[in-house]
Amino acid sequence: MSIIMKLPKDKKVIVERANKVVYDCGDSVIKVFNSTKPAADILNEALNLARAEQAGIDVPELVEVGKTGGNWAIRTKKVEGKTLRQLINEDPSVDRMTEFVELELSIHAHTNPLMNRQKDKYTRMINGLTEVISEATRYELLMRLDGMPNHSKVCHGDFVPSNIIVREDGSMCVCDWAHATQGNGAADCATTYLHLKLGGEDEIAERYLSTYVERQGCSMAYVQGWMSIVAAAELARGRVIERDFLLSMIDVVDYY
Repeated sequence: MSIIMKLPKDKKVIVERANKVVYDCGDSVIKVFNSTKPAADILNEALNLARAEQAGIDVPELVEVGKTGGNWAIRTKKVEGKTLRQLINEDPSVDRMTEFVELELSIHAHTNPLMNRQKDKYTRMINGLTEVISEATRYELLMRLDGMPNHSKVCHGDFVPSNIIVREDGSMCVCDWAHATQGNGAADCATTYLHLKLGGEDEIAERYLSTYVERQGCSMAYVQGWMSIVAAAELARGRVIERDFLLSMIDVVDYY
């Protein structure tokens, strides 16, 4: 049995994607998914949000999970402010890269042992690419994944400027926890880098990667070792337009 969630008449569309619409409902935000989105994925996203908050991370407060018009939805308290993406677009002359990376590193400083394990998730996704990449390539990717250092850091999984809300006082709240796991921060970095590249922001992606490596104190090769793994994970999400680019990233070349 699910809670019936009512959408107010004066709602405003914030974001519209292929599988969801996000509404501003005054004091709250409601994310409504279409019927193709599995209920398990929606409930997992809500659980990730609750566990991120439990870990001590600044996130929108979860209000309820239910159905509206027959579709699953998640309601959170509205966080007043602008996204980091909006601020960057409004004034590109302000360099916000350092605070962007420092925020990501502050998330990685938290742990929550109840979150899904990153390696388990990537293993499932790579194993699901039976019709996309060869058995030999899947085997090489799984061997690389198995050899990566085991960490238990909270990893957002989609850490991009549009998922960060900056309040008037400068504090930042991180939303959209659908892909969160506990695992290696370098994998999270590789995912952000890849998402920036997929968005056509090549220069920003390279500057982000350099800043992360400098602030984290790790080697470039350490992050690059995750690139083919996270590219395979993105491919498993059913990306079609970016298919050729992602396949080119799955090179299983040893960076070490």
